[in-house]
Amino acid sequence: MKLTTRGHYSVKALLDLSLQPMGEAIAVKTIALRQNIPAPYLEKLLIEMRRAGLVESVRGASGGYKLAKAPEKISLGQILASVGETIEPLPHHSPTAAQAEDWVTFTLWQRLHQKLKEALYAITLADLYYDARSWQASQGESASFVV
Repeated sequence: MKLTTRGHYSVKALLDLSLQPMGEAIAVKTIALRQNIPAPYLEKLLIEMRRAGLVESVRGASGGYKLAKAPEKISLGQILASVGETIEPLPHHSPTAAQAEDWVTFTLWQRLHQKLKEALYAITLADLYYDARSWQASQGESASFVV
């Protein structure tokens, strides 16, 4: 699995939202500036995540985006899937019956894929939130955060 810019930026944006006061909508430009993400690109990602039910958009002068669920209800797997990231191994590969090595390596990659998928869906935004806050505390920081 290779984490693309889409996946990286999506996780950064939702982590940024999780670090804000609960229920407060944050403008796309604010997130983009804090996380060094191009605002138009971030807007597209947030729209995809809104369609997936991970964020909500708020209109108006103090509008923006906020989490649609508690951070502990949002997994990394959900975030990545919402923006089209995939962790599927070798899509059209099927081992030949004549090669035992093909079957062994194919089975190995299938097992590794399953474990990776389980891990991505087990790690939540709340886990990342607590990691970020711990890191901030160790650095003597209180409020600013850049992923």
